[in-house]
Amino acid sequence: MSDSELRGHACIRSYLKTLDSSPGVYRMLDAKSRVLYVGKARNLKARVSSYANPGGHSPRISRMIAETASMMFLTTRTETEALLLEQNLIKQLKPHYNVLLRDDKSFPNILITGDHPFPQIRKHRGRKSAKGSYYGPFASAGAVNRSLNQLQKVFLLRTCTDSTFESRTRPCLLYQIKRCSAPCTGEIGHTEYAALVADAERFLSGRSTRVQEDLARQMTTASEAMEFERAAALRDRIRALTQVQSAQGINPRGVAEADVVALHMEGGQACVQVFFIRAHQNWGNRDFYPRTGAGAEASEVLEAFLGQFYDEKQPPRLILLSHPIEDADLMRDALGEKAGRKVEITVPQRGEKAELVQGAARNARESLGRRMSESATQLKLLAALAEGFELDAPPSRIEVYDNSHIQGSHAVGAMIVAGPEGLMKSAYRKFNIRGEDLTPGDDFGMMREVLTRRFGRLVREDPDRKGDTWPDLLLIDGGAGQVGAVAGILADLGIDDIPVIGVAKGIDRDAGKEEFHRPGHRPFALRHTDPVLYFVQRLRDEAHRFAIGAHRARRAKSIGANPLDDVPGVGGTRKRALLAHFGSAKAVSRANLADLKAVDGISDTLAETIYDFFHSGAN
Repeated sequence: MSDSELRGHACIRSYLKTLDSSPGVYRMLDAKSRVLYVGKARNLKARVSSYANPGGHSPRISRMIAETASMMFLTTRTETEALLLEQNLIKQLKPHYNVLLRDDKSFPNILITGDHPFPQIRKHRGRKSAKGSYYGPFASAGAVNRSLNQLQKVFLLRTCTDSTFESRTRPCLLYQIKRCSAPCTGEIGHTEYAALVADAERFLSGRSTRVQEDLARQMTTASEAMEFERAAALRDRIRALTQVQSAQGINPRGVAEADVVALHMEGGQACVQVFFIRAHQNWGNRDFYPRTGAGAEASEVLEAFLGQFYDEKQPPRLILLSHPIEDADLMRDALGEKAGRKVEITVPQRGEKAELVQGAARNARESLGRRMSESATQLKLLAALAEGFELDAPPSRIEVYDNSHIQGSHAVGAMIVAGPEGLMKSAYRKFNIRGEDLTPGDDFGMMREVLTRRFGRLVREDPDRKGDTWPDLLLIDGGAGQVGAVAGILADLGIDDIPVIGVAKGIDRDAGKEEFHRPGHRPFALRHTDPVLYFVQRLRDEAHRFAIGAHRARRAKSIGANPLDDVPGVGGTRKRALLAHFGSAKAVSRANLADLKAVDGISDTLAETIYDFFHSGAN
């Protein structure tokens, strides 16, 4: 047998003579050059030697070794670099035998802006490119919104956009209900507002005791001066601040900043629960269900989770774990290098920190139990779906498509995805219909554009279908015509092995009387009590909901757009002057040059710029 035909232990052993003791990353590939596993090593030769020995491996590792037909290696300068490279490759390649963090979304923060005389407080998600102070992460948008709602009552900071702030001529409703101090109309001065901002920043940094003391002192002073209305307002702010603190649930005294990470494994599945402790407050928790790499141990699951979780997130000063990880020193160095400061990783055994981990572990256990119960029901539904629709096997990925528009305007196509674990919302996609030659309301044309873009990209990026983004079943909202059109679109792309099912409203278009259409088959229906029918209805309704939401968002954005926003040199003040003078943006676009020059604050040069913008095709 030639070297290229070696498999398993013999294949791995053949690489030993070319390796040294350098740190690095290795990849194990199968006979079709698909990556089975990515691993790091402090000593590449020693690590690969362990795979070359026939004994002492878990069933998972033994299966992986047996499938190995080749290996790839990359040496690094340090062991920490090897760890970082390993996690990047895992996220990029998604090998079958690695632990993989799925649905890793960014977390929202609270931002107090720093580029305005009267800072705004708002929710922020994504890159921290805006100037200001960031506080977070919070576990969800709901957690941020609840905190912002209470913080408005306490600190009275504005939440409106800068453009809204500049255009106000009288206080808005938030001022009337004591949720804002209305700096937009001068109800509060710069110095007093800056004091509110400082209090909010102290509170979000964990120094809430001083804030309460200051408010209590101001209330006493106001009461002694017989300023009872001011004293009552301060009393309401103190009550709101107390509500914020009590709503946090867990408020550890001895832990100012930490992520509490707890793992529970059962039945080959895993749940990692993360609690965010910031400023001595609980800012929410989130559960994750990493793919366990066909049976990894707890230490490997947690280590992989940490590496991938903090790949694009700022790690806190302290990470509390439920289980020890193998290379804690490397992970600590890697996260410390990323944060630019020391990061401590520990498995607490007693005290308040241990209680925090125990609470997170209990949540992980309960969350995994619920998920396993839901997954069992979902698997039964998928098996029944395969039987009812005569599929070869239960589908692992179902894609459902729908369109939404009003007489063809602002048309949007939508795709939702479902599988063994239910709705896969991170895989949802919307498609802004771009076809300029489409007849308004042409649903066939819209579906053709959506599917051509979707499957054209799949064919380009994954022609061999090695990934998990190819669907096993397409559900289309429509009857025989739509199904035939979709089958034709797929055939044009060389795809003829994905089942397509059309879901059409039946008699009187009542739910429960749906007819199902397949290419080359007669329509059929399911019993109105069949759970599969309810399942398909839920999928169709979810696709419809997502499509309508995407359409409304696109329409609202179009309606809210102002042509003056794109004119060079026209900011908020000049835009207000133009609107006050002409009454509308449309009137500005039709104005002659002389009228534009007559507007206060509009120079002759800017007037020419505005006129040219609307009359020379620049827009």
